[in-house]
Amino acid sequence: MATTAVATVALQQSSARADMVPPEHAIVVCQSASFYANYNSASGPTGFIRTLSYGDKVGHTRGAHPVYNGWAATFDYGPNDWGYVRYECIGGYGSW
Repeated sequence: MATTAVATVALQQSSARADMVPPEHAIVVCQSASFYANYNSASGPTGFIRTLSYGDKVGHTRGAHPVYNGWAATFDYGPNDWGYVRYECIGGYGSW
């Protein structure tokens, strides 16, 4: 009789960290954008941190920092922390 073990794993994506490629300077281009601590592949963004506003200085390096289902690993230069924001709300690369 063969037994099969089934493991259920909750995959949670961790935020991008400083040991990755440095973030490229950008700004928030949406009127407001929710900023979350993590992205969970099963349930989406988790751990709301704060709302970012148009023009806030952020960082994201296209092609190097992860984007999960439209949520991009982003560095907020205000308080200097990592989180996730909607990819379409990041723009103005190199503008500052």
